[in-house]
Amino acid sequence: MARQKGLIKIKGTLGDITFYKTSDGFLVREKGGVERSRIQNDPAFQRTRENVSEFGRAGKAGRVLRTAFRPLLLNASDARMVSRLHQQMIKVLQADVVSVRGQRNVIDGETTLLSGFEFNNRGTLGTSLYAPFTTAIDRATGAFTLNLPPFIPNQMVTVPEGTTHFKVMYGAASIDFELEQYEVALGESALLPWNGVPTADLSETLTLTANSTHPLFLVAGIAFFQEVNGQSYSLRNGAFNPLSIVQVDGVPTP
Repeated sequence: MARQKGLIKIKGTLGDITFYKTSDGFLVREKGGVERSRIQNDPAFQRTRENVSEFGRAGKAGRVLRTAFRPLLLNASDARMVSRLHQQMIKVLQADVVSVRGQRNVIDGETTLLSGFEFNNRGTLGTSLYAPFTTAIDRATGAFTLNLPPFIPNQMVTVPEGTTHFKVMYGAASIDFELEQYEVALGESALLPWNGVPTADLSETLTLTANSTHPLFLVAGIAFFQEVNGQSYSLRNGAFNPLSIVQVDGVPTP
């Protein structure tokens, strides 16, 4: 792989050379590789076919998780979030000790490995919110709870320059990775001023269908705002809004 330099950048293929653009800039590579038909049929590529199958399965799982929380992710994700989530989902899938290689899946894997995943590396929950909070998922009732005791915002919340207010965002989802379906509920706090006045106790509950047989996810984050002439505006289009998976309840034991 080589990097393009100069004023004129090229995208496309010339002979055996491919020019393309990535988040790292304009790159160049030589065409090559094994024919697709050989990879699909040659016994020598059995391991490759298994890896491709699981790679694709992890990609689909990541997509359905992102889609479930899309309203929150629109203002709380970084450019590499999709690839980072895919890498973590592969680890979930590889934790499957039941299925044979090539057929390992998320359901028989370990979805709790997704706990703590940060959707936005430009502003993480762990470096933005220092106030202690607790979470709970009650599978029997379908209740997802976030408890945030009173705290002083300008002492316990690190904000981007220009912030005057913020909201606490949260969401709950039950995800069927096999059918690529989900049930989701989202919520947010009132608009809170970033000042030295303690907040009220924040205890919020979202409710989904009771006794779900699918993995359950609870996410939490912060949205930053700037107030101008009595109107609140999303700060820098949410570029530094953190959002994290704060609790996961995997598939229940039969």
